[in-house]
Amino acid sequence: MESIYLVGIIVLAAIVIVIIYNLIVSRMNAVVRAWADVVTQERQKNNVLPTLEKIASDYKDYEATILKQVTELRTSLKNLNTDTMNLGALSETSEKTISLLNGLYAVAENYPVLKASELYRDLMAEITEQQENISAAIRIFNRNVEEFNNSIEMFPNSLINSLFNKKSKLNTFSDSQAESDFEYKPNIT
Repeated sequence: MESIYLVGIIVLAAIVIVIIYNLIVSRMNAVVRAWADVVTQERQKNNVLPTLEKIASDYKDYEATILKQVTELRTSLKNLNTDTMNLGALSETSEKTISLLNGLYAVAENYPVLKASELYRDLMAEITEQQENISAAIRIFNRNVEEFNNSIEMFPNSLINSLFNKKSKLNTFSDSQAESDFEYKPNIT
């Protein structure tokens, strides 16, 4: 009778180990997928940039700065890779996008009444919408990173991870430029 209990406990422990192991793997896969979504959203800007470059080159007097910023953003977008979670490259791309958007708004305020002005405003709206989509994708990525980190740090998952998965804690995306605008700094250790 005792051997039945012992076998039952061993089987139950094995089931729990498999469930926890699979949970850690699925959460890591969710992080990888979320990162790919962030990169994909960033690269969607490439659909708008050629048109914006054409307008900028047609009206160089008004868009010389914009043309430079579009080129810098394109270069930054090429540095993003779905295979490698490079938060620094994402941060650089985010900064370049914000710089471009600020330049677009500044030019739009002083933009003369030209045939391209409506197209220009439409492109600005599209880039702004894409930036909002990127922000949403980053929030999803950060949430998946948090869930993954919790799944490898909480007991008994931490034990299973140290024995089988051997995954390390991942960093969330943060924007140091945006953080510098806040006076409040939480005392997170």
